[in-house]
Amino acid sequence: MVSSSNGNDGPFPWHLGVYDAHCHPTDIMSNVSKIQNMKARCLTVMATRGEDQDLVIKTAAQYGIKSGSPDDWPREECIEDLRIFNALPDPTPFSVFLSQTRKHLEEHPYALLGEVGLDRSFRIPEAWVPDLWATRNSTLTPGGREGRRLTPFRCQPAHQKEILKRQLQLAAELGRAVSVHGVQAHGLVYESLHELWKGYENEVLSKREKKKRGKDDPSVEAEYDKSAKEGSSGPKPYPPRICLHSYSGSASNFKQYLNPAIPIYVFASFSTAINLGDALDEETPAEFEEMINTVPDEMLLVESDLHTAGDEMDRRLEDIVRRICKIKQWGLEEGVERLGKNWKAFVFGDP
Repeated sequence: MVSSSNGNDGPFPWHLGVYDAHCHPTDIMSNVSKIQNMKARCLTVMATRGEDQDLVIKTAAQYGIKSGSPDDWPREECIEDLRIFNALPDPTPFSVFLSQTRKHLEEHPYALLGEVGLDRSFRIPEAWVPDLWATRNSTLTPGGREGRRLTPFRCQPAHQKEILKRQLQLAAELGRAVSVHGVQAHGLVYESLHELWKGYENEVLSKREKKKRGKDDPSVEAEYDKSAKEGSSGPKPYPPRICLHSYSGSASNFKQYLNPAIPIYVFASFSTAINLGDALDEETPAEFEEMINTVPDEMLLVESDLHTAGDEMDRRLEDIVRRICKIKQWGLEEGVERLGKNWKAFVFGDP
């Protein structure tokens, strides 16, 4: 683990509550039972295809939260899909899929939408042939690539964008947070979100105008900003909160999300598995340090993005938290509490 002169090399404060903002334990259902013995307090479980949704629901029914204070919760749940075009012999009409997703979300008030997004690198894998299907690993949830060769066929960005926007509009209608996937498409993700919030931007006042309106007190200004983002009651055409999961864009690219006119609460989560190339026990790259320092404290989340629950997921979560605490110069307890508060704000909004 990463050491620190800021007291971050001491015992890890699991008792304060560590929240995994994005993971995939239902990819291997035989590992799901390990959730109950994990040190992490809460897992935000993602679906990535139609086959996942029922498995996420099943997992949430067994290990998910039912009620009570977030500090007392054992685990969390989440439902949605990404990239349904994966060479299925009988593809499901998107309208049917979206209707099914709506039903699942309405039945599970603690569920959020995820993961959804855009991926320029995605190519459709070859279809299963009988001999290959007969030898596949039956412990894996169907729908993944599982070593199949990739075809030259792609899902065009414009089509992906339309699918994403329809799912974001569903989240907006139901007032749910969204976990967003973006690979080689950070500009297009921003563009998709911008098209939804256009015309609903927050009013951004100059220092002179704030003073004129009596908003030169920082506490009053903060309350004004919160009120501006929440706006009037009723659903908007954009989701209330999004998380850019395992954000892989540049620090300069992320700065576009810092515009105070944006009416969406934006978070960015980071994982060792994606952002650091599995670089456990290695020095943190300077580019990653720059990225973490660019993201405001209140926007930061951590995740494992792993498909195996258990000790390895806990180990990855501890590693990424320690790294972030070192970069931000937080003590471990301070950092864990901050990140936990951010997770609750992302999933449920401000208390």
